[in-house]
Amino acid sequence: MIDLLGKRYYFFAFSLLLIIPGFVVILLMGFPLAVDFTGGTMMELEFASGTAPQPAEIVLLYEDIGIEDIQAQTSGAARINAKSSFLDETTRVEIVDRIEQEFATSVTVLRYDSVGPTIGQEVTSRALIAILVAAVAVMIYITWAFRGIENAFHYGVCAIIAMFHDVAVLISLAALGGHFLGWQIDALFLTSLLTVIGFSVQDKIVVFDRVRENSTIYRRLNYETLVNHSIIQTLQRSINTQLMTVEFMLLALVLLGGVTLRAFSVTLLVGIFMGTYSSIFIAAPTLVAWENQEWRNWFKRDSKQASV
Repeated sequence: MIDLLGKRYYFFAFSLLLIIPGFVVILLMGFPLAVDFTGGTMMELEFASGTAPQPAEIVLLYEDIGIEDIQAQTSGAARINAKSSFLDETTRVEIVDRIEQEFATSVTVLRYDSVGPTIGQEVTSRALIAILVAAVAVMIYITWAFRGIENAFHYGVCAIIAMFHDVAVLISLAALGGHFLGWQIDALFLTSLLTVIGFSVQDKIVVFDRVRENSTIYRRLNYETLVNHSIIQTLQRSINTQLMTVEFMLLALVLLGGVTLRAFSVTLLVGIFMGTYSSIFIAAPTLVAWENQEWRNWFKRDSKQASV
């Protein structure tokens, strides 16, 4: 039998390597939120000439009109995404006219989203509430469903820990993508995040349910061996249903879906993969570490070596 749980601290370390860089970027450079959360106006412009001007030129044009907090980036050879403070319809028309005069080409507004600051704050708060409510509901459900076995509450908490692990990986990915690839954290990101949470929790329940079944069959096995055996039994199911079906479809969407859906598709692709990964390498190992109360021995070896 493959000893997956014996290497659990390597898996924990690998997860930290995925999460820490993105959070360092957030601390140093901020989180690249779109107007859905911050409030403001986002315009995607397409230039008939076939070549978009430099983002810095668009920023200067906005500043000449008196608009603040401008961010501009290319989204294709002939497209520019421009994010700014809130604009009314009159100002939007003035900007488009100025751009057409400045660069001597017609401009098509492909996307125009305006969100007031109050609405942006409301979206942010509701997004956080939605994730917290989902976490509490999942923990209560798992605790109730596993009430027939010892420490049922531990299963619910470990599922939530692994779920927040997946969320942290996606936030790290979004931060890195926002600052190095120009991604915007918008409502689509929230949609993908909640979708990943659903897939992630489903897979964890499958693994934990097999642990519950085996706990009544293999009563003489120690707990770590029993959980490891349960993971191996569900491994093929996890790979077939999650990775070999959904992931292939999302990979096709990443490659062929175009620039507009790329960040959304990559987030789903990575998120669902990490949901399967965390079910096997985070949720179950965390449960074993908790049941064994391993934190009591984390610093004993170091203290013994120091005394020697």
